[in-house]
Amino acid sequence: MPLVLNKLQFAASLLRSNLTPKVIPVKFIHPTFIKYDNDINDEPVPISKDRTKVIPVEISMKYLKSSAYKKTYGEYPVWKYYRRNFKAQIPPQKTRRTCIRGGVISTGSPCPICRDEYLILDYRNIDLLKQFISEHSGEILSYNYTGICQKAYKDLCVAVMKAKEYGLLSYDVPFRYYDYSEWKN
Repeated sequence: MPLVLNKLQFAASLLRSNLTPKVIPVKFIHPTFIKYDNDINDEPVPISKDRTKVIPVEISMKYLKSSAYKKTYGEYPVWKYYRRNFKAQIPPQKTRRTCIRGGVISTGSPCPICRDEYLILDYRNIDLLKQFISEHSGEILSYNYTGICQKAYKDLCVAVMKAKEYGLLSYDVPFRYYDYSEWKN
């Protein structure tokens, strides 16, 4: 009898070991796994914040000449009236890394390039590139001055360099002649 009882206890311990769930240590669970699990169950993205749709450069160039663009921005550059919200009295030294994460606008006040889906930075879109180039020196305006995010600034630099290489933008700065007689005694 004790032998049968011993065998039954052994079989029960095998069954219990297979039925109990294995516990994963918490220190190996990374917070990003939880984040991605939560993203699956989220609500659909509003159309105004969705940036997964790819817009061709030709449409962007037509948009810059359209009445909708003139109504929105007037005769000023796209960055003229942009004001970024930040929390504190002193603005951050650098602009944010990117406004679009995962194909969705992830910030409350996206930069001038990211907020308008029809503004595409490309070497062929000369009218848009000229808005970010200084008329006096021919240099690219700083991201602190224009307020564009770091990713858009990098794309802008690449597009300007490519446009200069293709000969679409002239970059030789003309020599300025000054009348120095105005400053003589």
